[in-house]
Formats: sequence, structure tokens, C-alpha cells
Amino acid sequence: MTTLAFLSKAKTLKPNSNSNFFTLLRCMSNVPENTVYGGPKNQNPNQRVTLTHLRQKHRQAQPITVVTAYDYPSAVHLDTAGIDVCLVGDSASMVVHGHDTTLPISLDEMLVHCRAVARGAQRPLLVGDLPFGTYESSTSQAVDTAVRVLKEGGMDAIKLEGGSPSRISAAKAIVEAGIAVMGHVGLTPQAISVLGGFRPQGRNVASAVKVVETAMALQEVGCFSVVLECVPPPVAAAATSALRIPTIGIGAGPFCSGQVLVYHDLLGMLQHPHHAKVTPKFCKQFARVGDVINKALLEYREEVTNGSFPGPVHSPYKISGSDVKDFLNELQKLGLEKAASAAAEAAEKTSKAESPGGGSPASD
Repeated sequence: MTTLAFLSKAKTLKPNSNSNFFTLLRCMSNVPENTVYGGPKNQNPNQRVTLTHLRQKHRQAQPITVVTAYDYPSAVHLDTAGIDVCLVGDSASMVVHGHDTTLPISLDEMLVHCRAVARGAQRPLLVGDLPFGTYESSTSQAVDTAVRVLKEGGMDAIKLEGGSPSRISAAKAIVEAGIAVMGHVGLTPQAISVLGGFRPQGRNVASAVKVVETAMALQEVGCFSVVLECVPPPVAAAATSALRIPTIGIGAGPFCSGQVLVYHDLLGMLQHPHHAKVTPKFCKQFARVGDVINKALLEYREEVTNGSFPGPVHSPYKISGSDVKDFLNELQKLGLEKAASAAAEAAEKTSKAESPGGGSPASD
């Protein structure tokens, strides 16, 4: 409805026709009425998971699922499985790049992983780890790094480790910059220099209280969730009860709001010696994908070695008999007699293999 038509129709309204007046106002909007006035909609399972969705699950005591991913294929798998949150973890340093700790991975390397995951995961909330050395110096550095993870990495939120005053300040500054933050307390792998290795936390009174207090401090500066890593179940239960935001456990027992595992760990891709060395005690292998991969690679090597692969089924591109003859003639004109002989022999073997009762090239 044009403005002139609206004004013309407005003149015909009775003085107290407020409902008619507001109906006309709605008609002037170019946004569908049900979008503006329809109220909140139910979450579509095919839409991107948002913080609102996670809060709804938390209020309804529905466990939140989190899995790490580092590349396009793993992201697609998480997407297909309906995982709530996809964490692009700095654990890539260990399970992808082969380091013994998470410390060596750089921001640029993390951004490559983030972009690949963002292309593959359409539904989960995407959270990117801030790698060691990219947010500790100042709140300004922390915000700059977080901005890059969102703008260049395609993430929806970031995760940072620890609960020292500087880390709390960094989390606060990032939240105030308009970026969602997931905290991480308990065993914080980036702090292994201080912790003396990958050591569980919260195993005495002082340590347990510190876990809860740190988680609460992260909540107060605006974190939307906190990871609790390698703490006793009673400590995780206390933290979960004390917080208004979801806790995500990893090696923290069943009393958290959700759970997270590393992709390679839960799939059992751990038969590789390095992976076996860094497999945590708390991890359940829901498959033994590593065994399947090893078996497939051994079979591939064997079939290539004995000549059974590729056979006719996996040699789909054909050239007609007449074109083969012309091709051989052209090779001979070029003085490539040996190449012409090789082509003729290959054509003959292919023809035999494709004929009824024909064998594979290896049997000739």
C-alpha cells in the first residue's frame, strides 16, 4: 500500500478505530507480519544452533553435546550427527599436527582449521579456541585475536582457558566487544608449565574451591558456558549447581550440563603411536576407526602390489578400437615405438579383462 493510499484510507476511519489504524500501519511494513509480531519460534533442527538454543536446553536440563573438529570432513560428520557445539580446539596441535602439547599451534594455523570447519558445519554452534600466546599480554590483544577468529575464521564464539585475573579481564573485554565467550577451568592444557604437566585439578579442598570460584568469576564477566576439565565429579556437580550457565565436562563425570570429547579420541583413531601416547584415561572409544583405516590401507597396498587394483571396474575411461589404431599410428610417426607397443598391449589386456570370463590384467 502506498503512502497516499494509506492516508486516503486513514481519513475514512472513525476517531476511535485504533485497531484499524494499527492494521494499516502494519500494511506499510515490508517485513512479513508473522516475522515481526509472531513472537519467538520453535527451534528448527536444521537451523544453526545459537546461544538461545543452548540456554533453552540448559533450562530444560537437556544435555548439551560438544565435539571437536579440525577440518571439513570432521565438521560434516558432526553436522550430520546433530552435535550441538563444534569446538575447533587447540588440541589440533596434538591430534593433527603431532605435537606433545597444545602450546606450539599458532593463530594462523588455528584460523585455517576454523575456516575449514565453518565450511563443513552448517548446524552446530562454532566455537574457536584462542591459542596460547595470543591473548595473555593485554585485553587489547585478546579482543583483537577474538575478532580475527570470528571475522577470518568464521566462528560464532571463542573459548579461552584459565581463571587468573588477567584471563578474567580478557574474557570480560571480549564479551564487552560483542563476542560470545566460553570459559575453561580445571585442567587447562595451556598452563602445563605451571601445573607441572597434564594433572587433574580439584583433588583437595583448596583446589576444589578454586575451580568453583573461578567458574563463577567467568560467569560474572559474561561467559555463556564453562568447560570443566579433569576434576572429580563432586566438584563438577558443585560448580554446575552454583552456576546459571551450562557447564561442559571433559573427564569431569556425569553431573555437568553437557559433555565434550576430542574427535580423534572418541572415534578410536588412536592406534597411531602418537595418538596412543596422548589418549586420556577418561575417553571412551565409541568406535575403532583407526583399525578400519589401517585395514583399508593394508588392503590397498596389497592390491596395488599384486596388480589387482585398479581392475576394469575402476578403469572407467574408454577409447574406441579405431581410435586406438589411429593413436598407435601417430605414436609410430613420432618415433615412439616403445610407447606404441605399451599402448597396444594395454588395449589388448583391457579388452580381455572386460570380455565375459576375462581375467584381471594381473592374471595375464
